[in-house]
Amino acid sequence: MGIDGLRKRIDLLDDVLLRILNERARIALEIGRIKKELGLAVFDPGREKRIFSRMKADNPGPLDDEAVVRLFERVIDESRRLERNHYREEEP
Repeated sequence: MGIDGLRKRIDLLDDVLLRILNERARIALEIGRIKKELGLAVFDPGREKRIFSRMKADNPGPLDDEAVVRLFERVIDESRRLERNHYREEEP
């Protein structure tokens, strides 16, 4: 397969990633709503550590574990920001 074909495959994967990331964000907002109702903090360091550990354990490569953690740190940071911004706006 040539470079154009490979780039088309990347474009398709990017489309899938975008849908998955937005679905994850929708679920994070629902979790944020529940946390607010229960009076729980948005940030749960134990949960994040468990996510990173699971992702490293399941990582088949070629990304190394540190790269996987950095990617998931960013995804989680954006989910947390989304939760905070969304539910701050709804406060009286």
